[in-house]
Amino acid sequence: MAAPLFQLSNVHLTFGGTPLLEGAALMVHENARIGLVGRNGSGKSTLLKIAAGLLEADRADRIVRQGVSIRYLAQEPDLSGYPTTLAYVEAGLGEHDENYRAAYLLDQLGMTGEENPANLSGGENRRAALARVLAPEPDILLLDEPTNHLDLPAIEWLEQELRGLRSSLVIISHDRRFLSNLTRSTVWVDRGATLSVEKGFAEFEDWRDDYLEQEEISRHKLDRQIVREEDWVRYGVSGRRKRNVKRMANLQGLRETRRDNRRAPGTVNMTVAEADTSAKLVSNAEGISKAYGDNIIIKDLTIKVARGDRIGLVGPNGAGKTTLLNILTGTLAPDSGQIKVAQNLQMVTLDQKRELLNPAWTLKEALAGERADFVQVGDTKRHVIGYMKDFLFTPEQVKTTVDRLSGGERGRLMLARALAKPSNFLVLDEPTNDLDLETLDLLQEMIADYAGTVLIVSHDRDFLDRTTTSIVCSEGRGTWAVYAGGYSDMVVQRGSGVAAKVVNRSGSKTSDEPVAPGSSQPAAPPQAKRKLSFKEKHAMETLPGRMENLEADIAKLEDKMATPNLFKSDPETFAKTAAALEKTKSKLAKAEEEWLELEMLREQVEA
Repeated sequence: MAAPLFQLSNVHLTFGGTPLLEGAALMVHENARIGLVGRNGSGKSTLLKIAAGLLEADRADRIVRQGVSIRYLAQEPDLSGYPTTLAYVEAGLGEHDENYRAAYLLDQLGMTGEENPANLSGGENRRAALARVLAPEPDILLLDEPTNHLDLPAIEWLEQELRGLRSSLVIISHDRRFLSNLTRSTVWVDRGATLSVEKGFAEFEDWRDDYLEQEEISRHKLDRQIVREEDWVRYGVSGRRKRNVKRMANLQGLRETRRDNRRAPGTVNMTVAEADTSAKLVSNAEGISKAYGDNIIIKDLTIKVARGDRIGLVGPNGAGKTTLLNILTGTLAPDSGQIKVAQNLQMVTLDQKRELLNPAWTLKEALAGERADFVQVGDTKRHVIGYMKDFLFTPEQVKTTVDRLSGGERGRLMLARALAKPSNFLVLDEPTNDLDLETLDLLQEMIADYAGTVLIVSHDRDFLDRTTTSIVCSEGRGTWAVYAGGYSDMVVQRGSGVAAKVVNRSGSKTSDEPVAPGSSQPAAPPQAKRKLSFKEKHAMETLPGRMENLEADIAKLEDKMATPNLFKSDPETFAKTAAALEKTKSKLAKAEEEWLELEMLREQVEA
């Protein structure tokens, strides 16, 4: 194997207390596609900063092959001191880099280059920073949360751009789909150390779960061995003295091993306080429209939100997702049309900007109030320390102020506050921001078990696939369409993902016409939805009966297969029965898939 472009090894770093990194390592070869993963606070971003040469470790060996160029994308890039976004991007180019790429990449990311960095939104800030690190086409790209604050068109464009680069990539991201689509190997930062796995992220999680399971088995064996040795110490010390001394030394060694063995971080214990059941029809919008000046946000939309629905709202930044969310929840009135919201709703909102958190609050004040020691979670009172532990906060953090928490910790705090309130209607506006993958898993499980209704605004495709039963997508020009299933189902039905918005190069406001990601030309208007054909209607009526008959046939064949000694007494009949069973199961699977596709199409047409 060729020598690596970059090698970082024996990294040790302590910020007081438990060491953050103990012997961590990172090696980057040509054409590498590495996902750098780990829990929030495990040291991923710190390791990437050390790799970029921006942070000095207590001890580390860092080797960069001569002539290799490295570019680093920070989570919070600093654009201050530059008159325009184009000037900021061009300042990142080297002597021999192509100047045209600065303007080209800004254009592809929906920016003119004339924007004042002081007035940028979080998404625009991220786009400019991406253009700066991509423009030189470096040998190694170190990307810390590159999809943060990006909308779906920009995320999908970025994926395509990174696939086409010759640069080696090291990516930190909480976007599962993004990591799965781009990585070929994974470096896991866990309890101060790193494990390198020659598997992309799509395979990594199964490997990690098996690894942790085997580790727990080994720990259990060690615990049992210690118990046996302690039992011998209590009741069998009277044996030969030399052997006793040796066994006592072995016991001490086992105890030290157990003490030094750092467990994997715990998981969030996430429960939601549910209120009384809401009405069957939670929100009913008929022919609603909303505009701000000439910018049409919603035009003649009719949609019903029923109890138990999990609806995802998707579209490019500026399409009006939050406006539609506010109208459907009754907090904003439409310009025309009617909106009816159920009377007995108890709504809890998770705000994407964390605006409900006072920076001066301590953790205790944010959860229990200024003078209380208990948190009311539905009908149960929980001590604030115990409730904090459920969300992976330590007792020592009880007096930590909000402004000193990391982004992930603020996200968990917002979840803890929201889920303690009784509700039958959850409104989640970008709930995945700053949450690690394990916490996302638990949030998804909580949503799946929630008895009420959920509205979700998110740019996380995997999260939408795992949580939503239907998608409301911006089609441009104020038009919104409803698709059955998750985001991937929408892409299949629609024929494409979410489209971006046209950028007016004069610097004025953007057009509301959809464009394909990475293009400045308007996309074709969405085609009118077709009706179900006679053949499709007939199939929908007959498929349930056919599936029922196939299930009965499978039961009979399985009973026949279960006949004692059939294989020995009549192997030919056994073989024929097994073949028939496999064929019938295949027919049933095909029928179920056909019925599901037709059902999704029917829901789309009726919507």
